[in-house]
Amino acid sequence: MIHQIEITLKPFSRGFHLITSDLLSQLKTLPEKGLINIFIKHTSAGLCINENADPSVRIDFETVFNKLSPEKDPDLTHIMEGSDDMPAHIKSVLVGSSVTIPISSSKLNLGTWQGIYLCEFRNNGGSRKLVVTIYS
Repeated sequence: MIHQIEITLKPFSRGFHLITSDLLSQLKTLPEKGLINIFIKHTSAGLCINENADPSVRIDFETVFNKLSPEKDPDLTHIMEGSDDMPAHIKSVLVGSSVTIPISSSKLNLGTWQGIYLCEFRNNGGSRKLVVTIYS
């Protein structure tokens, strides 16, 4: 059986934000066993799974990603939507647009220190839409 819903996240500031609890609060129940796929419908933000305990990880992610693709890079030509737009597209390609997680005992089967991140790469990205597909 496949169940699918679309979730709209509130706007987040630029950076890496744990959204595991936001996501779970909008889902009614999870099946005993299965898979969940979460897909972001945007090209300037991404999703990933990573360390959820130490907030300094989020700061370090932002630092490294800004070094990889800085704003105001004179070599970039896609600049009509602002100096943060093309770097946001590049960063979202590096992170990816979806995550898939096993479901066991009606819970996300994440590791002890794992959480789901919204990676917001725009200065003012606005609300973000996620398509959540549950396979049971």
